[in-house]
Amino acid sequence: MQGSWERAFVIAGVAGAIACAWAYLVPASLDMYGRMDGLARWMMEATWDARYLALLFAMWVVMMVGMMLPSALPTILLFRHAIHRDPNVRRPVARTFVFASGYLVAWTLFSAVATLLQWRLAEAALLSPMMVSASPWLGGAILIVAGAYQWTPLKNACLRHCRSPLAFFVEHWRPGAPGALRLGLRHGLYCVGCCWALMLLLFFGGVMSLLWIAAITLFVLLEKLAPYGVQGGRLSGVALAGAGIWVLVTA
Repeated sequence: MQGSWERAFVIAGVAGAIACAWAYLVPASLDMYGRMDGLARWMMEATWDARYLALLFAMWVVMMVGMMLPSALPTILLFRHAIHRDPNVRRPVARTFVFASGYLVAWTLFSAVATLLQWRLAEAALLSPMMVSASPWLGGAILIVAGAYQWTPLKNACLRHCRSPLAFFVEHWRPGAPGALRLGLRHGLYCVGCCWALMLLLFFGGVMSLLWIAAITLFVLLEKLAPYGVQGGRLSGVALAGAGIWVLVTA
């Protein structure tokens, strides 16, 4: 009975974080492509000072929470199940959230890199004020890179850890709360290694495009959890690379 309560509490906590992220992303995206007098108003200031960079970084962090936590939930629950069976762990729920925090640290680091990349692209006039590629050459290159990466050994290795978290736990398990944090961080880094190229697609379709955010979220979920996710990911790589070549040829 206690295990069921703990599982429900973990699900509620993760789901709450996801819901909060989407509660920001949906109205912010609609405002950006609408009147731009609400949550998206600051995005149009485009004054690349410390305040703007901080807000942009926060936006990326919220996006990563909303996009990546859904596919990480099964792994988080598996971690809870593993430590729940250990009689030496007194606070399995807290330890589970420590693990999830390590996962989010990895994506927070990615958000910092994405923020700096967006800054440099905007400074080079390669991104429009709507945070979408302003160059067909950049757009085509992003599509080709994202598509080609789907077939690389690094992608396959990282995806294997994401799809088989039990094997990952057996190989990298460390005791205690610091061990849980390191384990979450390490798994999160594998997740970043798996999905970073897909996240670059936001620069092609629009960093705050609700359609692209939702589509990539769903794709990541299917690639990690669906029975034929690996094969689907590779087929999508062919489609992405083909679309990128078409964009370059017609530029």
